[in-house]
Amino acid sequence: MVTDSRRITFGRPMLLAALLTTLCGGLAGAPRALAQADAVPAHGIAMHGEPKYGPDFEHFDYVNPDAPKGGAITIRAIGTFNTFNPYILEGDSYYTSWGGDDRFYETLLTSSDDEAFSEYCLLCETVETPADRSYVQFVLRENAAWSDGTPVTAEDVIFSYETLLAKGHPFYQDYWGSIVSATKVGDRGVRFDFEEAEEQNRELPLIAGQMPIFQQAWWAGREFDVPTLDVPVSSGPYRIVDVEPGVSFTFERNPDYWGKDLPVNVGRYNYDRITVDYYRDTTVALEAFKAGEYDVQFENNSKNWATAYDFPAVSSGQVTLANIPDQAVNGMQGFFFNLRRPLFADREVRKALGYAFDFEWSNKNLFYDQYTRTKSYWDNSELAYPGGAPTGKVAEYLEPWRDQLPAEVYGDESYEPPSTGGTEDGLRENLATALSILEGAGWTVNDAGVLVNAAGEAFTFEILLDDQSWERIAQPFIDNLERLGIDASMRTVDPSQWQERADQFDIDMIVYNRGMSASPGNEQRNYWTCDSSKTPGSQNYWGLCNEAIDQLVENVVQASDRVDLVAATQALDRALQWEYLTVPHWHIRSTRVAYWNVIDRPERSPSNGPDFDSWWYKDEAADAIRAAQAELEFVDPGTAEAEAAAAEATPETGAEEAATDTTDDAAAETEAETETESSGGVPGGPIGIALALILALGAIFALTRKRD
Repeated sequence: MVTDSRRITFGRPMLLAALLTTLCGGLAGAPRALAQADAVPAHGIAMHGEPKYGPDFEHFDYVNPDAPKGGAITIRAIGTFNTFNPYILEGDSYYTSWGGDDRFYETLLTSSDDEAFSEYCLLCETVETPADRSYVQFVLRENAAWSDGTPVTAEDVIFSYETLLAKGHPFYQDYWGSIVSATKVGDRGVRFDFEEAEEQNRELPLIAGQMPIFQQAWWAGREFDVPTLDVPVSSGPYRIVDVEPGVSFTFERNPDYWGKDLPVNVGRYNYDRITVDYYRDTTVALEAFKAGEYDVQFENNSKNWATAYDFPAVSSGQVTLANIPDQAVNGMQGFFFNLRRPLFADREVRKALGYAFDFEWSNKNLFYDQYTRTKSYWDNSELAYPGGAPTGKVAEYLEPWRDQLPAEVYGDESYEPPSTGGTEDGLRENLATALSILEGAGWTVNDAGVLVNAAGEAFTFEILLDDQSWERIAQPFIDNLERLGIDASMRTVDPSQWQERADQFDIDMIVYNRGMSASPGNEQRNYWTCDSSKTPGSQNYWGLCNEAIDQLVENVVQASDRVDLVAATQALDRALQWEYLTVPHWHIRSTRVAYWNVIDRPERSPSNGPDFDSWWYKDEAADAIRAAQAELEFVDPGTAEAEAAAAEATPETGAEEAATDTTDDAAAETEAETETESSGGVPGGPIGIALALILALGAIFALTRKRD
């Protein structure tokens, strides 16, 4: 369905074109032909307006153009890998574990990290698109070459498009589904034409430019949709060498890389070698970092950041701790409901469960007050709904859907996740509210204290996790749900198992971080629409299917300018907030990173977050630090050797003390329990006070024995 606001985007030029078409006898191709006359070859393209960097720019502002080349570093990944093709559904991809596939696979265009959404020619020499963006045409650079020295051709581009749509991950069939043809133009040109219904989809030329390009000759006789550890021929700045399947591989900088002097690459891709080592979980990986096994640690665990980085290399200045501010859109992290489960199909049930999460208590006792509560799917940006009743363009977008969206969407109330105020009384009030809502939805607590429906079926579900560090966060939520009579459990699996289950929607609830772009567009179809809810491998983990949401997504995709995009995104955000799809978590407006000082970084960091590929190796400091790292010994904390060392270093305890678990996560849980007088979890009265005192003494003892 086309809304009034979308019709406005066609404007007077399209109306004149339509009149001319009628006067000329209804020639079907006239509007498109007229629009194509204004297409001019350019060095780059912006979603709205003009790119920040002009045709004569020399490098991005946030890089050091004089960054030295050289050195070998090691980074880490979690899980395993069994394929070097990250663009298919099957297998454990090397890419999903560490990110940054542009080191190996290249695209026609590449983006900067200090703009909402602009792209610049990489494999292409020029890009051109008409005002209505009904097509995009690229001319390949004459010197663009594969690592075997052969040229990148238009045939390679067309092969890549056809292969991704036929055999790639289902995401790409949706993402590039509006491309109707790819045609060779001249010797080095390729033109992508788009569906006529998508002519005002301004993002299509840019996302066409994001297509990874594969060498057709290498893939001849190979199955693209079957995982492979054969290393493909690539056009990027690095080659993959020294592969130990599932354990490690190394990027080696190609000294003959064809694009090393391009403005988009100046000051980037500076290391000679980057080895990627895999660890089974983040706890093991952190101990390996402290032992010098790898060189950089991006830390997303607040407890670790507050407590785990007090080790000798930090004190001696061999490791730098940095908290790098950014203006990146924070997206939505939280407990995601799967609406495909009958248990969570009821919006009122989802609303009720949100009252059982005590963010204030968690922020104080688990996160060291480092976080801000998330309210929006585009927090920390102008795209987030600002609150209050919808007005202006936002109201126009929402108005047609009053019968399909919650009434709150149209009211004066601003969405606010439930708050306890950090007190036990606040938690009790929230749980009482939750129980009242559940009773209204047909759930009651029976004589055994179990929440059941009219058929006597218990309210029970599983929270699927992919990292043990989430357990200390999920457990207090589970404890509060138990007070409602709900039997919630958690299961932690390795990342590949988690992904497989999520891809098949075999989940009740997950913890996930739905990152968002500062310029949302076609990818939103993969998150929210009815089509994506039925497509295994999509990222519509919620299983959301609502005609109104589908159209609100289309308004985002079809936005004609930045003002329109902001309004369309705010309207979508408003609707999503009141669907209670997520129990929101928290966010932080900076990136926490620790790195051994064999690495240095530019003085300026881009607004969208650090660009690690613009950092470089510090030769002058490397020898001393590498010698110090060689003296350290990494003991895997999950091995018998580690347990024996811990037992030898720890004095014997009495029976009561021995009952206290002294692992990091258990200590954190014990810390949590000591705060129950103010935040909930231990009953009140004399018995509760006595129990709290016992737990406090146990916590103090445990904390004196922690490794960190």
